[in-house]
Amino acid sequence: MTTTDALDPPVQAASGLALARAATRVRADLPLMALDAAVTAGCYVAALVLRFDGAVPEHYWSRFPRLVLLAAVAHLSANLAFGLYRQMWRHASVAEARGVIAAAAAATGAMLAASALVFHQPLSVVIVGGAAAMMLGGAVRFQARLFAFNRGGETAAGLRVVVLGAGESGAMIVREMRRNPAAGLVPVAVLDDDERTHGRSLAGVPVLGPIELLVSAVHACGAHQVVLAIPSAGPELVGRVARQADLAGVSVKVTPRVDGLLGGKLSVRDVRELRIEDLLGRAQVVTDLDAVRRLLRGRRVLITGAGGSIGSEIARQVALCDPAALVLLDHDETHLFEAAATLGVDVVQVLADIRDPLLLRRALLRHRPDVVFHAAAHKHVPVLESHPCEAVSTNVVGTANLLAAASEAGVDRLVFISTDKAVCPVSVMGASKWLGEQLVIDASRRGARHCAVRFGNVAGSRGSVIPTFARQIAAGGPVTVTDTEMTRYFMSVHEAVQLVLQAAAMAEGGEVFMLEMGEPVNILALAERMIRLSGRNVGADVDVVVTGSRPGEKLEEALRAPCEEAHPTDHAAIVRVHPPTLDRRRLRAGLRRLSALAARGDDAGAARLLFELVVDGQQGDDEIIDLTAAEACSA
Repeated sequence: MTTTDALDPPVQAASGLALARAATRVRADLPLMALDAAVTAGCYVAALVLRFDGAVPEHYWSRFPRLVLLAAVAHLSANLAFGLYRQMWRHASVAEARGVIAAAAAATGAMLAASALVFHQPLSVVIVGGAAAMMLGGAVRFQARLFAFNRGGETAAGLRVVVLGAGESGAMIVREMRRNPAAGLVPVAVLDDDERTHGRSLAGVPVLGPIELLVSAVHACGAHQVVLAIPSAGPELVGRVARQADLAGVSVKVTPRVDGLLGGKLSVRDVRELRIEDLLGRAQVVTDLDAVRRLLRGRRVLITGAGGSIGSEIARQVALCDPAALVLLDHDETHLFEAAATLGVDVVQVLADIRDPLLLRRALLRHRPDVVFHAAAHKHVPVLESHPCEAVSTNVVGTANLLAAASEAGVDRLVFISTDKAVCPVSVMGASKWLGEQLVIDASRRGARHCAVRFGNVAGSRGSVIPTFARQIAAGGPVTVTDTEMTRYFMSVHEAVQLVLQAAAMAEGGEVFMLEMGEPVNILALAERMIRLSGRNVGADVDVVVTGSRPGEKLEEALRAPCEEAHPTDHAAIVRVHPPTLDRRRLRAGLRRLSALAARGDDAGAARLLFELVVDGQQGDDEIIDLTAAEACSA
């Protein structure tokens, strides 16, 4: 029996397949190998002839054929060793170019030694021959890249695009469009407000002038689309571009920040639709990602409410920081499954409700997280006005359950997701989140590095006014606004979570962090802007109806209460707030009473006690007084 016969049939099949693939690769590489050998031989011969101006002495010629044969073998071997026969050269980059140089250098070094020791040829012949072989070999390989640009320009077909911005992002997106014709986007013009770029070309595309020429440029070039490639563009510029594109009858797409992309490279796939968040009047926060990675890398992280808008985005950003384990906890199995499925990394899914202290304790003792992000909460203001017991059970008692379990499990850091509605709260939701902050501060007094993070409305989150407006506009209206004077602070989900992660890295224990959120946005103006962005006219196509304020709503939200001290941090966009705190005995007694009221379903009693606790905390008075929280803050 032969060795091959002794192998199992599957092994024989696998071995045969591997040999067949290897043979196929060799056959595919033979033409390039033969060309390399011929180029190498020609370069060395030419170097010898040029060295002696065509009159080569006989004693050099007699030994030269063997040198040329060895040179061909040396260069082919080096090319094989450096993987130059396994590349798709049409898509080659700097890394492959380095391989060509390294292979030629290795082969030339070997030939220098052979010439000096055996063949006794002039060293200049070997050096010149090796350098020429490297340049011609590289030209052979990169010819597809060198000439593809022109070929693409002659036959390009697809959507004609005007790119706004001649900076780094603009250059990256123009080059990507030109070398990737399959994407169906053809850059035909670039506009930029920098006068130094006017009349020049960017990767072969002319820079016609400033952005104010957008309408005429679209018409002159027959463009179908505009790409705004200025990631730092503020809401004024974005709004101006959106209006001009609407006049020109074309759509607008935008590029994200290059530093927020994996590897810092921008591609056509990264270009996205213009969103209302791009028109909000605030600058994006910049996060110290290195500090966040140092905190999370190699540590066990647990996220409550991981299926929600904030929780799932926290999970996405934490997953990029190489945690030792990522545990997602939520009481909704569908949202939990969907959040885990979008991450692309292994996670632990825990189906549990923070209102169940035994189940929560078991989960934390089993997984022993180092860092906990607490995003689980009831958050809809009008709904919770009618269901105070539900607000208490989740936002207050649930938070207390988590803090107790975290203490027993030895959690190092816990970040509580709060809201600007916790500032001088007039709603049940705001009061419940304020009390959650108090519980976190109290737990920090025992040495834990826990903190709370307040931020405003998150654009695009479930229940936010922006998706509500979008649904109403899509249905043809009307768009409902509660008050013409109502304003709110807005931030993107991505930005909100970056603040949360930054706070986790900065926390020393007991802090309440809040972002300097720019200027508040008028809700009526926001609704009208969204209607125009959708291509419709306010009043003519979609009506706006003022319905009046709902229970628990303020006309304006505040960043901090007058009775709260605020101090700057090392992060320019984050302030540390020190709110007045509730006496520990009053806090514990109030928590017990709230829990009992919620268990009995006493909504009126739960709501009244919530605001009594807020008043006590704001005024530092142990006596229960019958004032609303708003009156207490203004007192």
